[in-house]
Amino acid sequence: MDVRQHDLRAWGATALLLLVAGLSACRGDKSPPAGESRPRGDAATTATAAVAAAPGETAIKAKPPAVPNAAEAKKYAGAKLKYYSEPVGVGAELDRVMVQQFQKDTGIEVTIIPRPKDATETYSVYQRLFQAQSGDVDVLMLDVIWPGAFAQNLVDLREKLGEAAKQHVESIVQNNTIDGKLVAMPWFTDFGLLYYRTDLLQKYGYSKPPETWDELEQMAKKIQDGERAANPNFIGFVWQGKAYEGLTCNALEWIASHGGGAIIEDGKITVNNPGAQKALARARGWIGSISPAGVTSYEEEDARNTFQGGNAAFMRNWPYAYAAGNADKSPIKGKLAAAPLPHEPGQKSAGTIGGWQLAVSKFSPQKDAAIELVRYLTSPEGQKFRATAGSFIPTIRSVQQDPEVVKSMPFLASAKDIALVARPSNRTGARYNEASIAFFQGASEVLQGKEPKQVLGQVEQRLTRALR
Repeated sequence: MDVRQHDLRAWGATALLLLVAGLSACRGDKSPPAGESRPRGDAATTATAAVAAAPGETAIKAKPPAVPNAAEAKKYAGAKLKYYSEPVGVGAELDRVMVQQFQKDTGIEVTIIPRPKDATETYSVYQRLFQAQSGDVDVLMLDVIWPGAFAQNLVDLREKLGEAAKQHVESIVQNNTIDGKLVAMPWFTDFGLLYYRTDLLQKYGYSKPPETWDELEQMAKKIQDGERAANPNFIGFVWQGKAYEGLTCNALEWIASHGGGAIIEDGKITVNNPGAQKALARARGWIGSISPAGVTSYEEEDARNTFQGGNAAFMRNWPYAYAAGNADKSPIKGKLAAAPLPHEPGQKSAGTIGGWQLAVSKFSPQKDAAIELVRYLTSPEGQKFRATAGSFIPTIRSVQQDPEVVKSMPFLASAKDIALVARPSNRTGARYNEASIAFFQGASEVLQGKEPKQVLGQVEQRLTRALR
């Protein structure tokens, strides 16, 4: 697993280009997650709303953009599509309102099917659909690490979307180009961040967020102890500890920020090293101390719901959580900020790269209509709408530099020193899922109490088999 790191020396368009420079070797996050009051389960990143919308009410205030090429797309009016979309939350709400606009402007009917909240489960669903050569999916979300694994089942988009693809960051387009075929269009990208309560840091005498893991532990413990006088359920630090892709993302950040490097380097598996052992042992020490015992079942939305509900001082999550936390009905609106994740002294903060793409199934009976939906959702207008309404980082250069987009995501200014960590999909190819499972299951075993050195030795053996 060639987990490469890149520094964000300056933000803006240049930094965003650096951010995605390693995507040809990575997966994608986050991404963002989704879910309102319900927990979600996705590593890479699906955005969520701060408060679930009541029936007939939308959490999205802005009007979605019109379909730019509606006249051309109308030739497919009457076609019926099935779109495997964001599962819940702001991402799902954005999908809903944009699909409504698309239907209104083009006459193409779209049925939204929420994908599983857990990215690992989503991967398995797609595998089954493709193995059956099912026509029950037309457009689907792809984690940035999946194009290589699913390429043979996806439509080559070069003829119809090749020109539009030139607007997107080149490295992501390259990541989505397999054997000369453009099998997916870039949609959004992101990376792991540390969220913190600005009001509580001030209350307990801290002028800035923690820079090292020791500082995080000390600050989380002090704030937790103080707040429990009024709120017995208050916790210091929440993150994603469930055995799934999200734990792969968290553990990669811990290891890189402890000097443990990449878990596969130059074709060699290096996961069992002192830095990695120390990182996992430290995370295990949080459980039942500054993190709840139940954190080993947490996905993105479990962490966000705890933090956004006013019950945690710190949280690791994706950029989507910023817009969610500052939504109108959020209990902590105006009281949160985001910063790079902590690191060991002498090391750098690390953030696993996330992001998702949109693709068209080769088995779709309505490929041309499906391509028009992808064109709309990934368009400059669509990306700007998602960026300003949900904190989804655009993959189009001109949208990255749009003043309204820059203003809507001020947390990016603090990301200049993050070492971006790419997951190992280029080294493992179609066997990435197998390799990630081996890694996050091992990390989970350590969190449950097993010794890091022994467990990582077993992970090393499993990764060796996966790379053969």
